[in-house]
Amino acid sequence: MARKRPEELRSHRWYGVGDRKTFDHRSRTAQMGYDKSDYAGKPVIAIINTWSDINPCHAHFRQRAEEIKRGVWQAGGFPVEMPAITLSEPFQKPSTMMYRNFLAMETEELLRSYPADGCVLMGGCDKTTPALVMGALSMGLPTIYMPAGPMLRGNWHGQVLGSGSDSRKYWRSCARAPSPKTTGRRSRKASRARPAIA
Repeated sequence: MARKRPEELRSHRWYGVGDRKTFDHRSRTAQMGYDKSDYAGKPVIAIINTWSDINPCHAHFRQRAEEIKRGVWQAGGFPVEMPAITLSEPFQKPSTMMYRNFLAMETEELLRSYPADGCVLMGGCDKTTPALVMGALSMGLPTIYMPAGPMLRGNWHGQVLGSGSDSRKYWRSCARAPSPKTTGRRSRKASRARPAIA
């Protein structure tokens, strides 16, 4: 694909046009510490990051976002990280499915309302992937999807554990076993009811 001329970039409306509003955009960008040479004539690449403290699937995204930014700089773009709602399968109730379309709409509107020429989508949890992709496709910008990869496995007493399958297996075994409190109460009652053996 041929590289676009600066005036063909979507972000040109924010940075390139010689009017008061674009002057304001440029001055606010300078206020954030950027020089005009950082963005002038370069594609603005939005990095849609669904990182959150409460989403173990995306725990490493803070570091990954910085690595993506470095790649965008090296390729001659201007990276802009934008946070989006996180859909954490293990924690969100009643279901992340209720929020999938909300994330899709948020992704589309982030890309539509800001000076984005392309985007990198950062997601991984089940509903995050379709939500991000739907939003970016609706916007019609060049898109790269960066998946989170598999959730990290665990270790317990030297045994490798799966992130989901083993938790269900151990839960079933715990649910079948009587609790120590219940067992203790039953044994005391049973000992009181038992006649003494001579």
